[in-house]
Amino acid sequence: MEITRGGQFLVKETKCEDVFTPEDFSEEQIMMRDSVKEFVDKEIWPNKNRFEAKDYAFTEEMMRKAGEMGFLSVAVPEAYGGMGMGFVDTCLVCDYISGATGSFSTAFGAHTGIGTMPITLYGTEAQKQKYVPKLASGEWFGAYCLTEPGAGSDANSGKTKAVLSEDGTHYKITGQKMWISNAGFCSLFIVFARIEDDKNITGFIVENDPSNGITMNEEEHKLGIRASSTRQVFFADTKVPVENMLAGRGEGFKIAMNALNVGRIKLAAACLDAQRRVTSNAVNYANERVQFNTPIAQFGAIRYKLAEMATSAYAGESATYRAAKDIENRIKLREAEGTSHQEAELKGVEEFAIECSILKVAVSEDVQNCADEGIQIYGGMGFSEDTPMESAWRDARIARIYEGTNEINRMLSVGMLIKKAMKGHVDLLGPASKVQEELMGIPSFDTPDYSELFAEEKELIGKLKKAFLMVAGGAVQKYGMDLDAHQQLLMAAADMLIEIYMAESTLLRTEKMAKAQGEDKVKEQIAMAKLYLYKAVDIINQKGKESIISFAEGDEQRMMLMGLRRFTKYTNMPNIVGLRETITAKLVAENSYCF
Repeated sequence: MEITRGGQFLVKETKCEDVFTPEDFSEEQIMMRDSVKEFVDKEIWPNKNRFEAKDYAFTEEMMRKAGEMGFLSVAVPEAYGGMGMGFVDTCLVCDYISGATGSFSTAFGAHTGIGTMPITLYGTEAQKQKYVPKLASGEWFGAYCLTEPGAGSDANSGKTKAVLSEDGTHYKITGQKMWISNAGFCSLFIVFARIEDDKNITGFIVENDPSNGITMNEEEHKLGIRASSTRQVFFADTKVPVENMLAGRGEGFKIAMNALNVGRIKLAAACLDAQRRVTSNAVNYANERVQFNTPIAQFGAIRYKLAEMATSAYAGESATYRAAKDIENRIKLREAEGTSHQEAELKGVEEFAIECSILKVAVSEDVQNCADEGIQIYGGMGFSEDTPMESAWRDARIARIYEGTNEINRMLSVGMLIKKAMKGHVDLLGPASKVQEELMGIPSFDTPDYSELFAEEKELIGKLKKAFLMVAGGAVQKYGMDLDAHQQLLMAAADMLIEIYMAESTLLRTEKMAKAQGEDKVKEQIAMAKLYLYKAVDIINQKGKESIISFAEGDEQRMMLMGLRRFTKYTNMPNIVGLRETITAKLVAENSYCF
């Protein structure tokens, strides 16, 4: 199997045999998934009201239980008391542990991700021996202090200071941090502060000792994730031994960015089971709720919503596990070459930073839409705290903000792709100039043979990639390195990029299933792949057009618009209502999300 590079999906055809899908989980992974589901169904889902009532102590109690079950240690190497499992396992646990409530999901994610991981990935041997086993077992909990009142998206602009003591044994940290998840019950903080007038911030491991100049505000009152402890934390000459610096001086920004890359794909995973649960609840309700002497699940307006909810969840799963396995393969490859686990994991995730940003944006927006439609299907009951929909909707809202806002991530995904092209890691310029030549040539009018499953859809994906290369290439030619200043164009290009990755991942997963099980066994999945692609084509058409008419004029504009029409054209249009009917019929019969 060929090991792929990040961003390469855009310029090379991926075979379905080369993607990992949830149908490929090993027996061990299925056992792990089932034990996590059992924990959530027994301990968390029945106690949703306690989370909504801001029972912070209960969140902490559940975190301890998760620690006893070993769920906090999945990604921690065995040498430090962890299970040392692969990257896919980490995403799998994160997926299924996060579906019941955003409060627990946030506590879990903040602790295992940005609370523990910076030490396992950047810590010295002594730091790892001292802290990681306690974090892996749940004896201690971690928190991450990056954001400040003046430093949100511009993370490197923080004002918190670290001053070296005269005897050179410790730093004194002074400053204010806000939105700190797990602050109320954590034992240690990863704190980012600036030494003197350094260009970049530096990371420190700071034990939570109130007698050492650490104070906190009361718990924040938030729209959602209500039982996730979120506080402002103040440091006043807090003494931190010099040996508690993480990595080197001025390397904090790098730590923060790499921790966020991992956080992004995990955040996408954390939105998946929420969608499955919301969809299942909506189907249950639609089957039970009778109006005009008919269960509302029989009405086309409701069936439309159910099909779209299920399709988004299926697409999110397909893309998330594809990227997770690509990252895992990359990590294993580096380890086989003799790289340390730390370095291999860092470089493996960094390689797929573009995909991590794509997933963060796509899945966080899908989970919000899913919960929103869930409320609508429940009607008036959906607006009531007595049903699980309104809390799902409130909890979903934060996912578009943390781990870098979706606006930042959109711009990053395209920006990183262009940087990779400049470095020669992904050849974008070659394919982009081929697209230019193709636009000059005469299109073929042969009727292709589309008898094989997805033959037309795969050809269309290839054309959508050309549409992106044409638009992004045109924008780069016009603005060069100043493209960063044209954020609206970057955002439109990002939407095209996102839809290509999501649609292709969904198609490849389904093709792989059809080859393994036979087309008749997966007709609903085939319908979902076709429905997702149809909508992706629409978005790419709209965003492409918006970009072209904003940066090109005259003949160039006319030619690019002609190209866009050519690249987004079906030979045989799918019957969209028919596809939705196929999907919903199965959902309604099974009375749950069953894919």
